[in-house]
Amino acid sequence: MAVLGHTGFLGRVVARKLTEQGVPHVGTSLSAGVDMRDLSVLRAWFGAHRPGAVLNCAAYVGGIQFGLKHPVAIFENNLQITLNTYRCCAEFGIGRIVNPISNCIYPSKATLFREEEVWDGPLDDSVLIYAMARKMHFVGARAYAQEHGNDPINVVLPNMYGPGDHFDPLRSHALGGLISKIVGAHRTGSREVVIWGSGKPIREWLYVDDGADAMLAGLGADSFPDLINVGTGEGQSILETARLIQKLVGYAGELVCDPSKMDGAPCKTLDGIRGRARLRWEAKVPFEEGLRRTVAWFVANSPVRGS
Repeated sequence: MAVLGHTGFLGRVVARKLTEQGVPHVGTSLSAGVDMRDLSVLRAWFGAHRPGAVLNCAAYVGGIQFGLKHPVAIFENNLQITLNTYRCCAEFGIGRIVNPISNCIYPSKATLFREEEVWDGPLDDSVLIYAMARKMHFVGARAYAQEHGNDPINVVLPNMYGPGDHFDPLRSHALGGLISKIVGAHRTGSREVVIWGSGKPIREWLYVDDGADAMLAGLGADSFPDLINVGTGEGQSILETARLIQKLVGYAGELVCDPSKMDGAPCKTLDGIRGRARLRWEAKVPFEEGLRRTVAWFVANSPVRGS
C-alpha cells in the first residue's frame, strides 16, 4: 500500500489511520525527498517499493489567493504529478488507485453538485486553473484504466478542514484563513476582522478524518469508472462560519465583509447518494465539533501574532 503525499493535510491522516488499523504501507512526498514531478525519481521509488495499491493524496494546492498568484505552478505541478503517477501505476501493474478529487471541478452555476452534471457548464474563474488540473486528474484515470487496466476510484470531497491544515493567509482556504484572522484579532484586541467577499457563498465543510475514511473505503469498493461524491449536501455561508468561529474563540469584535473581493462559486454542496451506496460512507464528525477541534489545535500550535 502506498500513500502518495503522505505528509500533506489529507495524506497525513490517511497514513495515520492505516497505521492505527495495522495496515502495512509506505509513504512518499516532496518533503520526504521524492519529487513526484520527476518521472525517473518516482519510477525508482515505485520500483523499490512495488505497492499493491495507491492512495493518491499528492497535489500542489492553496487557497484562491495562492491560485491567483501562482497559476503556472498550479497548472504545471499538478499535471506533472498526475501524469507521472499514472505512468508508474501502469508500468508497475497497480490496479486500485484511490483519487481524491476537488469539488471545484463542478460548474460554477451548480448549487448541489451531482456527478452526472460535472460537464454541464463552465468552471468558476476564481479556481479555473486548479479545477481544470483536477478535472484532468479524473480524465487521466479514465484513460489509463481504459488502456492499461488500472482500477481507479475517484472520490469527490467537499472543502476539507481540520488540525494541521494551512492557516497562513496565502495558502489557506476560506475556513483556515477565517480561523487565523479571528484568533489573531482576539489575541491582539483588534476591533474588527475583514472577511473577503460578501459572506454569502455557501460551503459544505468536511472534517479531514471523515475525508480520510472515504479514501480508505475506496480501497475495497467495487470497480466504478465515474466520479463518486461523498458529502451531506448541507452547507453554511462564509459569514455563518465566521460567526461560529467567533463564538468558539470568544472574539468580541465585529465581522466586516468586503464585497470588493471575490466570492468564488456561490454554492458548493455535494449530493452524496452515490458515496453512501458505493463506499458505505457517512460523515461522523458534526461541523461544530470538528470546528471546535480545529480552533483548539490552531490556538495551541500557532504563535501569538496580529491578524
